[in-house]
Amino acid sequence: MKMLRLCAAPLAALALTLPVPAFAHDPSEKVTILQDEVLKNVPDKKALMLEVDYLPGQSSIAHKHEGTAMAYVLSGAITSQVKGEPAKTYKAGEYWYEPAGSEHLVSKNASKTKPAKLLVFMVLSPDEKVLIPLEN
Repeated sequence: MKMLRLCAAPLAALALTLPVPAFAHDPSEKVTILQDEVLKNVPDKKALMLEVDYLPGQSSIAHKHEGTAMAYVLSGAITSQVKGEPAKTYKAGEYWYEPAGSEHLVSKNASKTKPAKLLVFMVLSPDEKVLIPLEN
């Protein structure tokens, strides 16, 4: 029993220092809100700037945006497909536009070995949702 107590403390400390992905692959991308501002010159609209981080091989769920979205690849490569268009892979420095209401069928890191980062700028009403999951 004494040996168990001696081993438990170092193992617990090690577990607290390991990143979460060491235990399980997170199926969802990390989204960080960089800015969320009401547009004073456009009534009932706000601008939203997001950073989306994908681990290698990670993808978003199929979704749509109520607002207009513009995306810019900061690093890595992102494969994107909006309904009615073919899938396309965008590399760092490339960008695309999604009209409000577009169904975003594919949004994923194109690499299985390297992370990818995306900057998204959106214009939407303050009461509109940023992302609405699509039902099958």
